[in-house]
Amino acid sequence: MLSMHVAVTGASAGIGEAIVREYAARGAKVTLIARRKDRLDAITKDVGGETFSVVADLADVERACDWLALAEEALGPIDVLVNNAGVQNIEPTDTADVVSGEALLRLNVLTPLRLTRAVLPGMIARGTGTIVDLASMAALTPMPGMFYYNAAKGALGNASEGLRGELRGTGVHVMTVYPGPVDTDMGQRGFARYEKSLATKLSPVGNAAELARMIRRGVESRRARIIYPRSYGIVRWFPYLSRWFTARFSPPVLRALPEGSPKDQARVSNR
Repeated sequence: MLSMHVAVTGASAGIGEAIVREYAARGAKVTLIARRKDRLDAITKDVGGETFSVVADLADVERACDWLALAEEALGPIDVLVNNAGVQNIEPTDTADVVSGEALLRLNVLTPLRLTRAVLPGMIARGTGTIVDLASMAALTPMPGMFYYNAAKGALGNASEGLRGELRGTGVHVMTVYPGPVDTDMGQRGFARYEKSLATKLSPVGNAAELARMIRRGVESRRARIIYPRSYGIVRWFPYLSRWFTARFSPPVLRALPEGSPKDQARVSNR
């Protein structure tokens, strides 16, 4: 059984929820941070154990750290911070909404950097702790139609990789996670934004629970990075070929939303 305090942003659905369930099932103390109180309440009731939930909109960078003191008062110092909250915009760049695109950059980049900066001094002083950054395969192989998302995940991935080297010898570890398509609401709605093609049909799709197990085990073994599904690992060894292939064979982004779709379908949130 684990005796640690794990804080997960974007904990109300998808990968974030799976990480909460993975850690709670093994006896960890878990703080859940997200916007949707009903979802947080349902998850905390279901997983049981020692949990603390905070309703917060992490897109407000100036208040993104307000929950930290409350969580540490409730469950003790944070041992593992999982920067998972994010939003994904998929739309043609020439018609992309600038306001929502820049909001994406705040949530997906500035907030995790702010949170990391806030917890690091305590972790370094204790000589232990882990930062887990959920980047994306888009950080390694940028996807057409994800102008702001590519920029955000590239920034977070690079910041995460660089910080790991900086913290060598302090006892504090950083693990960077690069998920490809995962079978979540966010992943399904993302696929729906592209024209149907052989490429989308053949793309390997992962499972959130499996990824959560890999993340927990990766924290325990101090892995540097996780690329998931595993078959996408080839991208790291052949980056130029992978980027050429993605740019050449990715299906076009739909300019019109499918009939009956909500107007915000181009923007999918996991926070």
